[in-house]
Amino acid sequence: MSFKSLGLNPALLKAVEKQGYTQPSPIQIKAIPHILEGRDVLASAQTGTGKTAGFTLPMLQILDATRSDKFRPIRALILTPTRELAAQVYDNVKDYGAYLNMKSTVVFGGVKAASQIATIRQGVDVLVATPGRLLDLENQKALSLKRVEILVLDEADRMLDMGFLRDIKRIMSLMPAKRQNLMFSATFSKDIKQLAEGILTNPILVEATPENTTAEKVSQKIYRVDKQEKTALVSKLISDGNWKQVLIFTRTKHGANKLTEKLVKSKISAAAIHGNKSQGARTKALAGFKNNDVRVLVATDIAARGLDIPLLPHVINFELPNIPEDYVHRIGRTGRAGAKGEALSLVCADELEYVREIEKLLGQKFKMETIEGFEPTVLEPTQQPKKPAGKKNQNSFRKKPKNSSGAKKQDSRGGRRDSNSRRTR
Repeated sequence: MSFKSLGLNPALLKAVEKQGYTQPSPIQIKAIPHILEGRDVLASAQTGTGKTAGFTLPMLQILDATRSDKFRPIRALILTPTRELAAQVYDNVKDYGAYLNMKSTVVFGGVKAASQIATIRQGVDVLVATPGRLLDLENQKALSLKRVEILVLDEADRMLDMGFLRDIKRIMSLMPAKRQNLMFSATFSKDIKQLAEGILTNPILVEATPENTTAEKVSQKIYRVDKQEKTALVSKLISDGNWKQVLIFTRTKHGANKLTEKLVKSKISAAAIHGNKSQGARTKALAGFKNNDVRVLVATDIAARGLDIPLLPHVINFELPNIPEDYVHRIGRTGRAGAKGEALSLVCADELEYVREIEKLLGQKFKMETIEGFEPTVLEPTQQPKKPAGKKNQNSFRKKPKNSSGAKKQDSRGGRRDSNSRRTR
């Protein structure tokens, strides 16, 4: 199968060749012909499978066939959940449309809107946007969606996770009822199927990989380690392995900042990327990471989708995510487009339940490993030896801090808990 056999025009084939691609991926083979036919498509594709080209190439061909040089309303709208993904998709639109007379732009928050508005007013065929900034500009009467012919919802499941459902419904109301709709999602959850029923008309269902699977060429390892030893272990892994490009995920923004500071103190160049960082800081950190000026990028789940880092060799889960599906998205940053990758997870006693949830999702059992010098001293509560009645336990693994009253520690709601209990994050 070749790109030419999919029915793409010479200008697009030339652009694809320039990008170095010779054969279409499974999602492209399955989706492109249906999109060119004008059908609505609901596609499930694991990240890194080439899904962006899967909708961008046929979209550009359809628009080019009915293009007007004099009047350029927004004819195609691509919605993405994050700024990083929006920027990545926009780059793809530019690259694949290099030999077409097509204008495009991207709008997202975190930067001033004036230049975005000026570009839109000059006329664009394709607009890539995040929901919030798009609605802001529409409220300012800076753009109109009344001539949209093609709508693409990229990472639709992530948009639902981030609470964009109301925004999506508002955006739907601003567009013509008659249009082509393309929805791409990593999973086919009940919520996604329900959203699709309200947007798509007689859609073609396309699945490139089984639901919630991880890239075949990603080596997954889990290391048991005490919580307070994680930073030292990360430094050892990076230094001993002489790793040059590592993406590390933390659960919180504060945790990302804290880990970044400790890595820098250990003479390992690092930068953090999360929601509290300005768009300029996020762009600078990502650029530094891509060109190898920054060795480690520490990120929250805002970066789990949409970061396109070619041949990224290592991903580390410094903390496992609360939602098991996010584990799939995180490690999907490596092993992209058939390349090999390694995903490591550092797991303390409090996170063992997360491991079981991920195993259940993926239908596989992980082997727990340890690294010499970092063996965990805190075991699962069920594995800790029971304290003999009336005697002081000499085999306790960690001394519990005493408070002034000697009473058991209480949480903010007044309920009792022990030091290894799982907290809601």
